[in-house]
Amino acid sequence: MVTGLVLLKLMPGKEKQALNKLRALNSVVHMSAVFGRWDLVLDMETEDLPSLSNTVVRQIRSIPGVLTTETLVTTSL
Repeated sequence: MVTGLVLLKLMPGKEKQALNKLRALNSVVHMSAVFGRWDLVLDMETEDLPSLSNTVVRQIRSIPGVLTTETLVTTSL
């Protein structure tokens, strides 16, 4: 299991449309709206790193209203 945080910048006026599509993704376990450089943080869980990458690149980035993403793969120390 791979977990990660995906930081998203959303297009003004398209937030609700993007949120509805993001909620439908099985790998998103939690979403938090935040203030600052990013608008949304997704907590994600996938089988492996290629699955996480595929979800971000092919699904999340293709959603209308998603301007940019940054993905942080989590680890234990």
